[in-house]
Amino acid sequence: MSTPRFLTLPPGVRSRQVDTTVGAFAVLEALPISGIAERWPALLVPGLTGSKEDFIAILQTLAQSGRRVIAVDMRGQFETDGPEDAGAYTCAALGNDIDVLAQTIGGGEPLHLVGHSFGGLVTREAVIDGLTKFASYTLMSSGPAAIVGVRERAARTMLAELPEFGLDHIWHDRMEPEALATGVPDDIIAFLRKRMFANSPTGMITMTGEVLSAPDRCDELTQVEVPTLVLYGEHDDGWPPRTQSEMADRLNAECVVVPGAAHSPAVEAPETTAAALTRFWNAAETRQPV
Repeated sequence: MSTPRFLTLPPGVRSRQVDTTVGAFAVLEALPISGIAERWPALLVPGLTGSKEDFIAILQTLAQSGRRVIAVDMRGQFETDGPEDAGAYTCAALGNDIDVLAQTIGGGEPLHLVGHSFGGLVTREAVIDGLTKFASYTLMSSGPAAIVGVRERAARTMLAELPEFGLDHIWHDRMEPEALATGVPDDIIAFLRKRMFANSPTGMITMTGEVLSAPDRCDELTQVEVPTLVLYGEHDDGWPPRTQSEMADRLNAECVVVPGAAHSPAVEAPETTAAALTRFWNAAETRQPV
């Protein structure tokens, strides 16, 4: 579970809705405070129990480099509605949503794509299918296949309990005690509770099953010509850092390890994370025809 550092929107960041041919998506949109958005835009996709707010701490900094930056709630997450059809929450279906969103936001221009944790498994579907031309692709705290270790055990527990006991049980018995034990402020706990109960239970169950069963698709990713970055915290408790480093080698991707961060570098080390993304995006743009 990611814990946003603050919930007040910084200057240049607004909450809005993006309408597409596959539905409406709640987003946070960041634009430069001064100057214009002259560089290619970016789309940031959160993890399983996360939301667009997980990127609040980096949005303003990213936009100040001269680009429009969008963080999204995926279908069934927080402020984006989702159906009761479990088929809408597979990696393939959510990846198609990302394709449509990217084409809508980009308006025909290439777009930088970032997927955090489970969002990495979703976004790679959009990269592999080749329907959208991406300026670059970043896997943030994500892995080559199904989640392992501590977070795998937590996901299996959630998958076993959620259908029978519902979101209320998951929050009161697991997420709230964890937040209290780590000293999360009351206002942030209130937000996390609101976010948890706004999620689609069907979506949560299906997406949890997806993160536990995702196949390794690195070989397919290597066939796509897109500048790729693997970025993760040195203390990541999701996919092990070594696994992510090996994935970067397999993808012939750049690799950035964020000092002091764990599974959510955008929350735990926002300035370092934003600087790494901006440098990578700018370099990717210099290698492609405008």
